Parts: sequence; C-alpha cells; structure tokens
Amino acid sequence: MVVSEAEATDPAITPTRRGLLGMIGTGVAGLALGGAGGAAVTAAALAGTGADGSSGSVVPFHGAHQAGIVTPAQDRLHFASFRMVRGATRDDLIALLQDWTAAAEQLCRGEALGTGIESEDPLLPPDDTGEAEGLHAGHLTLTFGLGHQLFTGEEDDADPFGIRAKLPDTFTPLPSFAFDLLEATQSGGDLCVQACADDPQIAVHAIRNLARIAIGRAHLSWSQLGFGRTSSTSRDQETPRNLFGFKDGTMNIMSDERAALDAHVWVGGSAPEWMRGGTYLVARKILMTIETWDRTSLLEQERVFGRTKRTGGPATGGGEFEQPDFTATNAAGEPTIDIAAHVRLAHPDQNGGARILRRGYNYVDGSNGLGQMGGGLFFISFQRDPAMFVRVQQSLKPDLLNEYIRHIGSGLWAVPRGIAQGEFVAQALFE
Repeated sequence: MVVSEAEATDPAITPTRRGLLGMIGTGVAGLALGGAGGAAVTAAALAGTGADGSSGSVVPFHGAHQAGIVTPAQDRLHFASFRMVRGATRDDLIALLQDWTAAAEQLCRGEALGTGIESEDPLLPPDDTGEAEGLHAGHLTLTFGLGHQLFTGEEDDADPFGIRAKLPDTFTPLPSFAFDLLEATQSGGDLCVQACADDPQIAVHAIRNLARIAIGRAHLSWSQLGFGRTSSTSRDQETPRNLFGFKDGTMNIMSDERAALDAHVWVGGSAPEWMRGGTYLVARKILMTIETWDRTSLLEQERVFGRTKRTGGPATGGGEFEQPDFTATNAAGEPTIDIAAHVRLAHPDQNGGARILRRGYNYVDGSNGLGQMGGGLFFISFQRDPAMFVRVQQSLKPDLLNEYIRHIGSGLWAVPRGIAQGEFVAQALFE
C-alpha cells in the first residue's frame, strides 16, 4: 500500500488544529507534522511487508468497499461504539473522521503512530501507546459505520450535523424482536469501528488509539472483544464452530460470489451517492445459556440446529454443504428437519431468498456469582438493506434455539463505500 506524496499533504486528510491539540500523544499529529517514528517502518510497509520484513500481513485500507467485510475473517475482534459529545458540531465530526482516516491508514500498515513509543518531548505522553510495537500489521482491518442518530439526533427530530437530508430511506432503526432483553450499555451508538486482526493486541491497540484521537469530540460508549470467528468469508477457510459446538455460517456469502454480493450486500445505485458501494452493519450480542445447553442430549441439540454436530451436514443427510431437504419426513411421517429448527427458519428459502454476509465472533466476558459462564456469540452481519436482516430475524421467532440464547445487545450502522486515496471516511456525505 503506497502513500503518495499528494495523499500525505492532502488537506482532506490533514488533522485540524483542534484535532492536533486533542491528539497530542496519539501519533496522528506526528504524521501531520512529519514525525519520523512512523516513517521508519513505512518503507517496509510500502512493499507490503512488516516492519522487520515479514510479508503478507497488510490488508489494503483503500478500495471500492471498506476492508473487513469480505476480507477473509481474521480470528480476533475488538468492536467499539462511540457517541459524539454533547455540543459537538459538524466541523468536529468531519475533523474526527479525517483524523481517524489518517490514523487508520498507518495502523493498517502496521506502523506506530507519529513518533511511536518515544516522545520527542519527555514531558508529553508518547504518540503511540506501544502495546502493538513489533507485532506488524497482523491483517488488521478497520471498518467504520455511522449510526441513525447521527442524522436525526436522539429525539429523531433534529439535524445535529447537517446531514439529515442525506439519510437513506432504507436506514431506519431496527424494530423490537421477540425475546429481546437489550441492555442500553451494550447497544446503539453514533459511530462504530470494527477492528479485526490475527492478534488480539493489534485489534485492541487500534481501538485504544482511535478512542484517544476522539477525545473532546466523541467518547467510547461500549466495546466487545471477540475470538474464534464463527463464520467464513473465503472458501479457503474451514467453517468454524460456535460455543455450542456446532458449525456456524455454512451457507455464508463468500468473497468470490460477486453476483451474490451485489444482490445482497452492497448498496446499489438508488441510494444516496455516499452509500453506493457501502452496506449496513448489524451487531447483536447473544448470550448463550451454556450450562443448560451442556446438559441437553445430543439428539435434542441436533434437532434444535437441524444439523449433525460432528459434520455439520443437514439432518436429511449429506455433507456440510449439502442442501437441506425440508420436504423429507421420517418413519412417523414427521418432518426430518423440525419445523422450528434453526437451519430451516434461517434458510433463504424461508425468507424470500434473502441472504446476509455473517462475520461474527465468540466471546466470553467472565462468569457470574453462580459459576455460570458469560459467553456467547457477537453476531455481525452485512446486508444492502436492514430490512433483509429484519425479515430473517422475525422468521426466527419460533426458533428452537431461543430457549438457549438471550439477545442482550444490538446496533445498526450505515457503512459508507470504500475510501479512495486522499479521501477520508464518508467524505461524500459532507459534499
């Protein structure tokens, strides 16, 4: 990934004075001022290598679509939601997105921010927090999203940042779903950042430094760590298993299914220009009642999913990728795949052909005083219209799986199209 001279001096991605003052110690300021620390590793990154010459760990930040959507799913996640501070202006929002873009370009190349871990002035904090020093890029991707309230304000009757006129018609808040037990402290947000990487420390480092950069304009509202991707976005990846031990996301849209991506994931030409080529991100934090599941018979577990636990194949036979036969019956004349099995209710045939691109992760947040594990699935999906997710989720109302899960967090964000060289995230929204 080459940073051109024009890009390095482009005013569109040059941090503002307020941003510089707010970012002392973050490194983006150092970049703008020609800090040498980041430049020390740039030469290696320009050639697609890590700081010490390691190769193959840089995912391009620029492109027609944002990275981290069809990128082969990395194993680690740090997802963060931010809220703009009270009184923040349109200029503050633009400056924040400019500063985040400049930092993201460095982070995704595996560079330390600014002058790195050694401050030019020992009376100031170092530009970079330092915990990712020596870890290289680690296939880090940063995916940015905008929340509905950013366009309408908290009361849905305002225009706090002068962008309401560009709100897409399809971008409406998610409705309440059956069995939702959502917690405000783990839901919503004005902005989101999905950081995925091979190493958890790289993902945490990225979010930590983006949060530092946001000080005075936005604050970290909530975040979630994830491990063990629960779906594949590439045919080179084996389908992983969720914490219930079943293969998950077998029918996911793959990165080479261009027609399916255009039909189901990327926003088309009828949307406002800034969203064309973008998508919508839905996040759902789903607590699994693991102890109850672990006491459930294998027969019942497989009835719930409609798949075998060992191979992931449908209950009607065949391997993992065999199409389920929803018309098949057993010797008693009953459906072989239960009418409320997860695989039946979530299948595109039951949802008007709707498909979504899943990119979720397992999580464990410790345990409670009863010795119960606080773990589950941090579900993430991308779709060209939030209504596609709504349709599938509403179909899952009678899902047998609902006895073993609780939806405790939720959010929806518009993910603008990819960022071109010299642009900042969502720049077209403000033009």
